Amino acid sequence: MAKKTNKSTDGVSILRSRYDIDISSDESVQQWAEPFRVAQLLFDARTAAGLTQGEIAEKVGTTQSVISQLESADYEGHSLSMLRRIAAALGSHVEIRLVPGSKEPAA
Repeated sequence: MAKKTNKSTDGVSILRSRYDIDISSDESVQQWAEPFRVAQLLFDARTAAGLTQGEIAEKVGTTQSVISQLESADYEGHSLSMLRRIAAALGSHVEIRLVPGSKEPAA
């Protein structure tokens, strides 16, 4: 009998289960962890609101393909203004934090 796999949209869970990667400690993963978190946050907020990509795109005045790009973990072209528009359409706001890292600041 084939092994049953659970479908998940949570990328962190997928990385942990398939590749035994912990994004909080793996240096090679840290370089793309932030875009991934933004993509996951946008996906989670949109689906929690019960909206399709097309519906949220219409609310913020863009196209479904732009929303698809924003929800892609390898997309790094997020703009603060677009994130604010999406947040407003979802009845939320954007909050940005600077979190101390483990490395020394660049000179």
